[in-house]
Amino acid sequence: MKKMVPDFFKMKAEHEKITMLTAYDYPGAHWVEEAGLDMILVGDSLGMVVLGYDSTVPVTMDDMIHHAKAVRRGAPQTFVVVDMPFMSYATIDSALLNAGRLIQEGGADAVKLEGGESFAPIIKTLTQAGIPVVGHIGLTPQTATQLGGFKVQGRDLESAKQLMRDARALEEAGVMSIVLEAIPAEVAKRITREITVPSIGIGAGKDCDGQVLVIHDLLGMFDRFKPKFVKSYGDVKALAVQGIREYITEVKQQNFPAKEHEFKLSDEIVEKLYGKD
Repeated sequence: MKKMVPDFFKMKAEHEKITMLTAYDYPGAHWVEEAGLDMILVGDSLGMVVLGYDSTVPVTMDDMIHHAKAVRRGAPQTFVVVDMPFMSYATIDSALLNAGRLIQEGGADAVKLEGGESFAPIIKTLTQAGIPVVGHIGLTPQTATQLGGFKVQGRDLESAKQLMRDARALEEAGVMSIVLEAIPAEVAKRITREITVPSIGIGAGKDCDGQVLVIHDLLGMFDRFKPKFVKSYGDVKALAVQGIREYITEVKQQNFPAKEHEFKLSDEIVEKLYGKD
């Protein structure tokens, strides 16, 4: 049965961990739904792991809607959160327009946007309009350049306190949960303890209310780089390359296709087609 927003608050209250993974297409969404995942994120990380960009910045609204629709078809019974891409929520008007498109066209159950207390007014407008919002603080990939690259955030006292202020501001703005990315475990633990909305960690320690990973990292499908916080549970790339190499070899050696892979005509038709030798 598909979980809804109140279910995630109940999970936090009952100390049941929330599981979340990214998915970007129909097969991936189908896999995670069959596995029993609580929540899917259609992340703008698709720009890097699916589209081959160097960052998430080039990803467009049309990209996100295209992939969100595929994920919704693959996982009709799973709660789906869709990222709002770079510059799609720079103003309240653009945020309303684009969040509405993700819900109406993309089939999202909620949208996610990056930023702390300075984005609280935009988030409040969305939530008051009836759009569930997931916040995202700490390392925010869309603005990683301003943060000095893909680095851990909140390591000094003032920045740790700022993260706590950010979390409280997002809570007050009405978010349904907050992703905490690449922050010290002690900071994430304090935030999780002090806010009433579920925290979803990625590189933020075990004390968050839930965890999220990029499925390409989890399954070993993306090897351009591997963050410290990633644990691989498979090596799909190695299996794929091995299978492709075996296919190449068998085709070259004329072992594939074999007789069992062919369609046959009746002897009568063959005789008429080719004639008698």
